[in-house]
Formats: sequence, structure tokens, C-alpha cells
Amino acid sequence: MPKVSSVIVPYAAYLRVYEPLAAFPEPERGHWARYARRPDRPSYQDELRRSLADLLPTPPIPVPVHESGDAFVLEVDGVVCVCPWRTRLRGWEALGELAGDLPQAVLDAVLPPVVRRQAAQDYERWLVRNPDARPWIRTATWQVPLSWFVLVADEEREYAEGTDEKAPPLLRYRTPMVQARRRVARALRTLKEAVDEGPLIDGVLDVGRWLEEFHPRSLVELDYGGLVHAVPPGELAGDHSAADVAEGIDALRRGDGEAAGEAYARLVERWRTVRDLRSAN
Repeated sequence: MPKVSSVIVPYAAYLRVYEPLAAFPEPERGHWARYARRPDRPSYQDELRRSLADLLPTPPIPVPVHESGDAFVLEVDGVVCVCPWRTRLRGWEALGELAGDLPQAVLDAVLPPVVRRQAAQDYERWLVRNPDARPWIRTATWQVPLSWFVLVADEEREYAEGTDEKAPPLLRYRTPMVQARRRVARALRTLKEAVDEGPLIDGVLDVGRWLEEFHPRSLVELDYGGLVHAVPPGELAGDHSAADVAEGIDALRRGDGEAAGEAYARLVERWRTVRDLRSAN
């Protein structure tokens, strides 16, 4: 039986979209309306535990057999909004990315080729029946992509240092969908004028297209998730990466390459600790 470790399930951050109930067709809307009234809704930690449990059998189960009926729920200005887990779809997408994240020998030991082939075939058949499917949650391991910080502002930052295992540290941002889309458009204009095509522009384009799939009254949440355990508490409290990204883009807009470079250098230095931890694993 392969050992579940941080190599298999590394620290992860999340980008979530919460859509109002009106965005869902029936009978799904009714399901989420009833679900939102439940007093015992699971947390993201429960979601992670269930994913870990699927890796323990031999052979492991890389993708759930059935789609999850769970979601995260928020009330925004009196409107109930939900973010479905869609763990089966996200499992297939994550499985497709593993080949680039793990050495081949480790990948084969954790998820044998026959298991991966079967999962890929199941995904292809599922996509034929669900060609427009998209997840409400994006996951990034060992990092927060710079393109995600474009969506939020420093004044939307929420930080709590945590007290114990039941109340761990928290660092997240929440912003209205219309604001996130506006920031994407402004950032793209600046980046395209100031720099050549590259991964940052590609990332902002990609996340912008994803946001267009959702209701305009949705809420966007950037959550550091498990990454809070990879960053020393003092550094986490001082983490204002969204402000640095905004400052860098604003500097590019003004044509101040030196200030843009300084903002980027702060980001690189801040995330060096997490990169070093990843290398150690």
C-alpha cells in the first residue's frame, strides 16, 4: 500500500466561485436550497480527508465513483450562494496534471498505469455526455498563481493567526465577480502593452475565461487553504501578495520598470520558503 504523504497530497490553495441559487437549473437548484439549510455542512478539511481516504485502498481510487453532492455555502447580501465541490471532475483534471508534477517512478508507485488508463477512459466517456462541464473550484499546489492575485485587492484580505487544530490559521480574499472581471480586463490591457507574451498573460487570460462561465452576481474567493501550514506564522501575517501584484501592474501601467521589478522581487522572496519546502519533499 503506498504511503499517503505530502508528495502525493501537497499543500494546496483554492480559487472558488460561489454562484447564487438562481444560476442553477432545477432540480439542482432545489437540492442546493435544501443543502444550504443543513446545520452540519462539511468543511474543506472534510473534503481533503475524503480524498485522502480514496488513496489508501489497493489499488487506489484516483477519482470518486460518484460525483459529490456537497458544496460550500455563503450568504452574500441576503442571497444564498453555493460552490459545488464537483470532486469527480476535479479529480480527473488533477490526474491529468500529475504526470508533470511527479517523477515517473513515483507516479507509477502511487497510481499504477492501469489505474490511470482506466480513469482517463472514464473521463473521455463522461465528457461526451457533459461537454460544457467546468469546476467551481481551482486548486494550486505549493503556490498561489500570480494570476489569481490579479482578481483581488489588499483591502479584501482576511487573516486570522489561528489558535489550534480546530481553528487553524486563515488567509483569504473575497470579491464580487464583477470586480474580479474588471481587474482581469485592466491587468490584461496593461500586460499586453508592457510585456511580451508569457506565462503571466496566459494565466490571466485563462482565469478570465473561466470566470466568464459563471453568474455575474457570483462571489470569487481566493483561499490559501493548506498553504497556511507551509508559511511561517510571522511571514503569513505579513503576506500582502495581492498588494504586490497590484503595485507591479500599476508600475507597468506608468512605465516604471524599476518599481515593477521591486514588486516582483518581493513576491519571489516571499514564496521562496514554500518552494524550498516543496523541494525538500
